[in-house]
Amino acid sequence: MPARAKLPPMNVPLRKPWTQEEFFAWAETQETRYEFDGFQPVAMTGGFNNASAIGVNLISVLRARLRGSGCRPLGPDAGVETVNRAVRYPDALITCTKFDGTAKTVPGVLVVFEVVGATAESNRRDRITKVREYAAVSSIRRYVILESSGIGLTVMERAVADQVWQTTVLTNDDILRMLEIGIEVPVSELYEDIAFPGEDEA
Repeated sequence: MPARAKLPPMNVPLRKPWTQEEFFAWAETQETRYEFDGFQPVAMTGGFNNASAIGVNLISVLRARLRGSGCRPLGPDAGVETVNRAVRYPDALITCTKFDGTAKTVPGVLVVFEVVGATAESNRRDRITKVREYAAVSSIRRYVILESSGIGLTVMERAVADQVWQTTVLTNDDILRMLEIGIEVPVSELYEDIAFPGEDEA
């Protein structure tokens, strides 16, 4: 009988985790965009036209309302450091903290926005993984998930860092109120000029 292959002990890691510095150095040489989950790079899957258009509306609406306030919208290339030095790139974020323009991550992030991705994996990441990770960032007061297949927001908010998220669902006639930055946005503005499949059908 041939000898059986010897397996490594269960407590020996099969791969060495990347450092955040290794990730940034590697990511700069890649054509595809990646996030860092604290262990290894994770490819950011491409979306579709409606998701991109919603992202453009979002940044435009936020910039108009925050002008002169001392707070700024950034994204989608602005990084947020979360648990275990993971780095996420939300579709938009808001900070009222001055920052180094050459830094890889943004300090003092108050609000993050994710437009739900086109794939099951990115959808799961936005709705499950990032809920936990953004909750671990003490400065974040609000996490807003925007649907890309129809009009709808899932809004998670908290008054203090250790509070459990309070979740609200908003639709077309509702208003997204962000008390932490003193602005209000009608949900309809975020979906302006967006056509969804089936809307023109009789």
